[in-house]
Amino acid sequence: MRSASIAVIVALAGSACQNGAPPAAVAKEAAAAPGSTPAPTAAAGQAGATYFAVPPDQLPHLKIAAVRAATWSAEVRTTGTVDWDNDHTTQAITQVSGPIARIVVDTGARVKAGDPLLYVASADITNAIAVYRKAKNRFSLAQRVLTRSQDLLDHKALSPRDFESAQADYNDSGTDVQTALQALKIYGVTQSEITGAEQQNVAIRPELVMRAQLAGVVVQKLVLPGQFIQAGTTAAFVISNTSTVWVQGHVYDKDLASVHVGDKVDERNASFPETFHGTVAYIGDLLDPATRTTSVRIVTQNTGGVLKKDLFLDVVIHDKTTRDVLVIPTTAVLYDEQNFPFVYMQTDAGKFAQRLVKLGGQQGDDTQVMDGLKAGDPVVSQGSVFLQFANTYRP
Repeated sequence: MRSASIAVIVALAGSACQNGAPPAAVAKEAAAAPGSTPAPTAAAGQAGATYFAVPPDQLPHLKIAAVRAATWSAEVRTTGTVDWDNDHTTQAITQVSGPIARIVVDTGARVKAGDPLLYVASADITNAIAVYRKAKNRFSLAQRVLTRSQDLLDHKALSPRDFESAQADYNDSGTDVQTALQALKIYGVTQSEITGAEQQNVAIRPELVMRAQLAGVVVQKLVLPGQFIQAGTTAAFVISNTSTVWVQGHVYDKDLASVHVGDKVDERNASFPETFHGTVAYIGDLLDPATRTTSVRIVTQNTGGVLKKDLFLDVVIHDKTTRDVLVIPTTAVLYDEQNFPFVYMQTDAGKFAQRLVKLGGQQGDDTQVMDGLKAGDPVVSQGSVFLQFANTYRP
């Protein structure tokens, strides 16, 4: 392959040298790259352009691409840090105090909403069940008394005042049952467990199960077997649905006008071959005084769970507004001794000439041409380095 490339270069160089006058002039008709010194033009003492006649057997080594129109959206390039999706992340905290009896999940376990995580041995749950049982007993008794009182009232054997007292006792006992029931539900006791708690003369289990509040992955385990945990205080686990993550982007103030909620975002990391996609969901209201950037929250799909918390990503935010541009393949761009960008344009069959260009931004494999070419101009997209060597080669 190397010998073939050398042969192409030598052939092109020989063809260029046989083309007549030495290459003392180069077509420099377009402005230089942004920020650089303006490029000289053909009118500034240039006699003409240097043309290269490429032999027909060498033409297959060159690839020609036409300057084409494209529609681009504005891009903001920055970096971001992966965080868990806080809308789908929660801490598992028990509602009773006591030592941990047993732990049934570990870090990395996938759980569904309602799955048991650990069991706590606590007098709080036994007291709550006992209160519920007593309330159910009093309610049952009050209901029977009310039924008898109604019958006696119908037969004129009970005064209305005594019937109203029985009715009030029935209502109060019903309120006590609902209060005790709600306390059990706050503790996370399921309906089947409540049904079991209603059975009389059955020992009360002093264990309360802590259940997952949402489906996801146990990303952190914060307790040990036998550890005493405080009701409403001790966080035992962190569970997150990692199918989506937040990427916290950092946007400089000069780019804020180009970033909007709903903008599409591409994210990459050199360690992974795929590109991740997200959407801007929130733009912060504060500017970090240390970095002079504003935080931008990007909700990102995390198929396969590849993205991990605190991973760094290169972020490209695509503005919704678009603009029409002329583009060429990035591989077509070369630079001369003064670092001016140029391309090789095909002027005729088998003939090529240098053309200075003014470049804009780059998206994907294309580069914007701001000046020096027009739509449809054929340029060398592959093999232009051979022509550049031929231009400088002297036998």
